[in-house]
This record gives sequence, structure tokens and C-alpha cells, in this order.
Amino acid sequence: MFTFSPTEGQSKADLHADLIEAARAITHDEPDAIANMANLAALLWQFLPDLNWAGFYRMVDGELVLGPFIGKPACIRIPLGRGVCGTAASTGESQLVPDVHAFPGHIACDAASRSELVVPVLRDGAVVAVIDLDSPSPARFDADDALGIEGLAVAVAYRI
Repeated sequence: MFTFSPTEGQSKADLHADLIEAARAITHDEPDAIANMANLAALLWQFLPDLNWAGFYRMVDGELVLGPFIGKPACIRIPLGRGVCGTAASTGESQLVPDVHAFPGHIACDAASRSELVVPVLRDGAVVAVIDLDSPSPARFDADDALGIEGLAVAVAYRI
């Protein structure tokens, strides 16, 4: 059994560092990528406040396919270059979107989502998945969040 809990009132940098440490611990020596993504989605949900969706899309045969997540049912397949997730996957760059309604081609899986952060997970220079975080609050995510989740993506790239 694992017990992880963020410390109330800690800085974002410390919160993200604790999240990454927990992610490393919970995925250590587990070879199953789906099991690791499921636990990582749960950690994201536990550590990051004000989310309405947290999870993964996996790269499968040139498109994104829904992976483990927490939140309302989601779009199953996303073409590269479409929406926030498809853009992150096609460019290999994080997408920090303060207002999803202003993002060209945004795919609305949950009408309650107002802001989104999508971070590609790279393995040997190729996108293998994206970490997708949605919030019902506008501008919920900032550059510190992007940096923290990018660190998480690096830490788990070979475990998912």
C-alpha cells in the first residue's frame, strides 16, 4: 500500500517535486504501462487541486487513444494536430491554455472544462503519450504547473 499526500500550503515547486517523487515510488519496478498510468492519474488527481479531468492519451498507430484517467467519460481517439492534446502530440510541446474556448479546434469532452494543460511524454525523442489536465476554472494552470508536469513526464517516460 502506498500513502502519499501533499502538504497543505506548500509552494507549487515543492508540490510538483513531491508529486514526482511519489510517481517514481509508485511506478518503481512495475513494468505494466497501463497500471502505471492508472496510478499516475490517481496521483495527479490527489496532488493537484481544482481539476475536473486528469489522465493520459497514448500514441497508438499515429493517433492519440484514451488511456487511464479520472473524470467524466472522454473522447476515445484524437487525431494528431486536433485540439489541445493533438496539438501537443504533433508539436512535441506543452500546451498551456488559459481559456479552452479560445483555442482553435478545441475538443470539448467535458463542457465544464475552462482551462487545460497538456504535456507530451517523450521517449527517445518520440511522443508516446500526453498528460492531460483539465480544470473548471479559467487560467487554472501557469508556467510553474507546466514546468512541474514536464518534470513528471520526464520522470515517467520509460515507465508508461
